[in-house]
Amino acid sequence: MRSKIVAGNWKMNKNLSETETLLAELAAKLPDTNAEVMVAPTYINLIGATRCLENSTIEVIAQNMHFAESGAFTGEISADMLLSIGVNTAIIGHSERRAYFGETDAILAKKVVTALAKNIRVLFCFGEELEDRKSGNHFAVVESQLKNALFSLDASVWSKIVLAYEPVWAIGTGETASPEQAQEMHAFIRKTITEAYTTKIADQVSILYGGSVKPGNATEIFSKPDVDGGLIGGASLVADDFVAIIKAI
Repeated sequence: MRSKIVAGNWKMNKNLSETETLLAELAAKLPDTNAEVMVAPTYINLIGATRCLENSTIEVIAQNMHFAESGAFTGEISADMLLSIGVNTAIIGHSERRAYFGETDAILAKKVVTALAKNIRVLFCFGEELEDRKSGNHFAVVESQLKNALFSLDASVWSKIVLAYEPVWAIGTGETASPEQAQEMHAFIRKTITEAYTTKIADQVSILYGGSVKPGNATEIFSKPDVDGGLIGGASLVADDFVAIIKAI
């Protein structure tokens, strides 16, 4: 049985007091659910978030991590640093890290290897740009991103991987991805994993959708058979919206 997951990526939003207020509201309003609920505040608020949620089932996760254990990497955070404050999951490969900070498949592959070696669960993001979708190259791009970053891994580590498909072309562009398009790509992803590994691994990995999920479309998107939840951006910054999305799953 695949895990159902709703993860909120807060990006560069919310100062410390705002973080504490939102977390308290989420903890108080969290519905009874079998889904895993995660939030990813900014780095400087991670330790505060873990303390705020120590009596909650909401998991605090990191938005990123470096592939080195330590060293001269100014501004970066290591796996051991995350583990030391009780953070055991990291988002790796988000489209904004790829686009704005030059993170390549090769860099992401190193991050994934380090995270798994440290027993950090990986929430791996990938997805095509608008030009890829318009040219009909979207399946090839997604397959390449998966192959380059993940398909050299041993089959045994896939239990520590969650996938998040981000159709970059449908985020803040005015273009809209339909639930059917989400299902089509998620089914393709599962097929691709089956071909690289086994049907068992493909059927067990949770694949989240990261294409502007909101309270108004969450139920329809989550109803698709290969969509196991969502990586939520802006809607996760409003307690009632995030709670409504959690209820939808």
